Amino acid sequence: MRITIIAGARPNFMKIAPIIHVIKKEALLGKNISFRLVHTGQHYDEKMSATFFDELNIPFPNVNLECGGGTHAEQTAAILIAFEKELLANPTDLVLVVGDVTSTMACAIVAKKLNIKVAHIEAGIRSFDLTMPEEINRMVTDSITDYFFTTTQLAGQNLLNAGVDKSKIFFVGNVMIDTLLTNLPRFKKPVLFDDLNLIKEGYFVLTMHRPANVDETEKLKTMMDEIVKNVNGLPIVFPIHPRTAKIFSSLNISANNLKMVEPLGYLEFNYLVKNCKAVITDSGGITEETTMMGIPCLTLRDNTERPETITIGTNELIGTNPNAIKSTLHKLFEGNWKKGGIPDLWDGKAAERIVNEILNIYE
Repeated sequence: MRITIIAGARPNFMKIAPIIHVIKKEALLGKNISFRLVHTGQHYDEKMSATFFDELNIPFPNVNLECGGGTHAEQTAAILIAFEKELLANPTDLVLVVGDVTSTMACAIVAKKLNIKVAHIEAGIRSFDLTMPEEINRMVTDSITDYFFTTTQLAGQNLLNAGVDKSKIFFVGNVMIDTLLTNLPRFKKPVLFDDLNLIKEGYFVLTMHRPANVDETEKLKTMMDEIVKNVNGLPIVFPIHPRTAKIFSSLNISANNLKMVEPLGYLEFNYLVKNCKAVITDSGGITEETTMMGIPCLTLRDNTERPETITIGTNELIGTNPNAIKSTLHKLFEGNWKKGGIPDLWDGKAAERIVNEILNIYE
């Protein structure tokens, strides 16, 4: 059987990497399975150089559709047109999409209109916040998907609540954790670790990029002031997103312990996370990684599509009100942070389960 695998952004490649490794292994064992990797080009990322693919042992895409830039509508339209041509030129039995980016939704739509089955990795996760483009992408994708591969039992329940046939839902675990566990021994100390005189559990890692946090300059300034004032003087390492950097430059925030650095690669960034005191973020994926590594995480969002990182893991959802930062950091320094646990099937074998289920379906 032929599988077309879609990736539209750097995190997508980290999610499909373990699936590709298992497909290759099964093919070597004589199974009738092959793949074609399609990069939609949705996100142009300078970090996606040859080094990125080599570091994580990810194959280069068979094709890049080069659909980056533009508004949500322009990007969706570009992917619809380009991916239809791609599928007509390279027929497949199954289109496999991951996550919740625009490429996920657009490629699922194209596949279904060409009567090709769709499998969705990370199906069923929900924030129930329709102001987030990702939530719309998830809902549309899951409304036309054929095979649903879920990271948690809750995600499966969300799908059942939406009327999905139980026989089409497969609880397999989290492919992002597969990648994390595979690369854990290979984490690489960045040069900045020694340059900034960092010590284990003696600094914070900060990431912020969501419009709700960074687009309102006064709110962002207040939030940053609260963080800087309440970390007991510890360094805050802030790999700053280019979009955030433009806004940040106008705020005139000056603090000796705030260390703004260039975005880091996967192995270096996760070295920082693994050795820090805590992470402050508005990301979703990072909360999964901190849960797996047992690192306290403060999430500057009002909702999350990954509630298991809170109910089971080390994450706390503190909202977007800057006033919540002081008390939450006080709890951390008092030693009252929860220990956290690991969600079911976050064991590094999700990709094996996914490929096995696909092989069973198509036998």
